[in-house]
Amino acid sequence: MFGIGFVEIRDFLTDPQMLLTVVSGLLVFATIVTLTSPMFSGDKLDKRIKGVQHRREELRRKNREQLEADARAKHESRSIRGEEAKGLMRKVVDSLNLQKAFEDPELQAKLAQAGLRGNRPTVTFYFFRLTMPFVMLGGALFYLFMVNDFGLPTITRYCFALGFGMLGYYAPNLYLSNLAAKRQQSIMGAFPDSLDLLLICVESGMSVEAAFHKVSTEIGTQSVELAEELSLTTAELAYLQDRRVAYENLAKRTNHPGVKAVCTSLIQAERYGTPLGQALRVMAKENRDMRLAAAEKKAASLPAKLTVPMIVFFLPVLFVVILGPAIIRFNSL
Repeated sequence: MFGIGFVEIRDFLTDPQMLLTVVSGLLVFATIVTLTSPMFSGDKLDKRIKGVQHRREELRRKNREQLEADARAKHESRSIRGEEAKGLMRKVVDSLNLQKAFEDPELQAKLAQAGLRGNRPTVTFYFFRLTMPFVMLGGALFYLFMVNDFGLPTITRYCFALGFGMLGYYAPNLYLSNLAAKRQQSIMGAFPDSLDLLLICVESGMSVEAAFHKVSTEIGTQSVELAEELSLTTAELAYLQDRRVAYENLAKRTNHPGVKAVCTSLIQAERYGTPLGQALRVMAKENRDMRLAAAEKKAASLPAKLTVPMIVFFLPVLFVVILGPAIIRFNSL
């Protein structure tokens, strides 16, 4: 009786009509969530500004601790790097020493480019780097051997499961790269406008710190990510001993040639006393041209991307509309 029930469940799970219904339901649910999420997301700018204020307090505390005795400076500077991750993930990472096993010198830069700061995202990344291969491997094995084998040989099923396990190993990196790319796209969409505002503030007589703070409050409605980065740069300019480090950190966090060029101009202006207004004007024009070139490139690639959707979705419907009446009339004769 148990075998009959299992067979019925397997047939139900592998029924194409049932799978099509589930996929359609998931797509409808995803569409509803996408359309309604802006109404329930709240004010992201306030949340990110609070995070920047927390980072500013950390920088202030770090600056004060560096002025204390050298014996305490090392211990205290390590305590303000971010909120320590606790719980199961922290225990697993510490017990298995995953930070040494999966050591990646560019991980902190990648996390900063994705807008993730502190120690907790690092621990989370290492934890999922360890667990995702086993999770995807176990899920693939369960589906291929217990639910639907698709008529494949045993060795082929094992190979597919192993491939899913390898995909799980690279999944955290793919997610992090995708998150950083989306953040960079949001920043570069508003960066030319922020340079125009920064130019106006500088030419009106404001200091660089005040100009960055003013632009960060004004640009938040267009790009929350850029407002966060500019606010963090303002905090670093106020509390770091070397202002050059603040500009270099901004360039590293954004990882975009346009921002790096602007940061280089700001560093040269700080070091050699060169006029900042003319440099910002030229940089604003160059970044605006880069944004326009990216938009033209995306528009030029649109016809090639539409070819497959048109063949798959439009031509069958067109054939049904054209040939449908003729087929119906032929069958009625």
